Amino acid sequence: MVKISPSVLSADFGCLKESLKPVKEAEWLHIDVMDGHFAPNITIGPFVVKALRNITNQFLDVHLMIENPEKYIEAFADAGSDLITVHAEACKNLEKIIDMIRKKGKRVGISINPKTPVSKIKKLLHKIDVVLVMSVEPGFSGQKFMPKSLDKVKELKKIKKEKGFDYEIEIDGGISRDNCAEVAKAGADVLVSGSAIFKSGDPAGEIREFRKRCQI
Repeated sequence: MVKISPSVLSADFGCLKESLKPVKEAEWLHIDVMDGHFAPNITIGPFVVKALRNITNQFLDVHLMIENPEKYIEAFADAGSDLITVHAEACKNLEKIIDMIRKKGKRVGISINPKTPVSKIKKLLHKIDVVLVMSVEPGFSGQKFMPKSLDKVKELKKIKKEKGFDYEIEIDGGISRDNCAEVAKAGADVLVSGSAIFKSGDPAGEIREFRKRCQI
């Protein structure tokens, strides 16, 4: 069953608790953390993750789009993250960071940017829980989906089947009711969507529409 992970970046931070009520039926909440260096935007830190943990029991899907993520693993783990995903492009020693996250008792994810091939992380796929495929360039919500990203989803699905791995394939960027079925069919297990859900006027209804179109 495909999971929906609404991106909190598109929520109303002026009344965050109320803004999240319409998406309470989503399996995950996606939390984008950007530092203004790795990604050209500055967003939230561990304190917001902790605040979210205090107002929801949903699975907190924390996506670190930051340089030197090893410096912040402990803080985000202690804040209440369930999954911590780091970028392959931002890590000098991915295996070390995987071990750090695992030792904190959290699920481990690795993300790859649109220009990064699956081959960059292929040797580590057996050690992780989630592969996050970026279908836009990291930075800002509302960008247009890159169809070429589906080739990576299909490749990851093939490797998973051939090797008997159990990682989940997540995709983030430009996901909407118009392409969610195609993305799910390609092999994505988790669909991240921000603007399409929160700006729809009916976030709960939009999640239901995603599920309907993906035949969830």
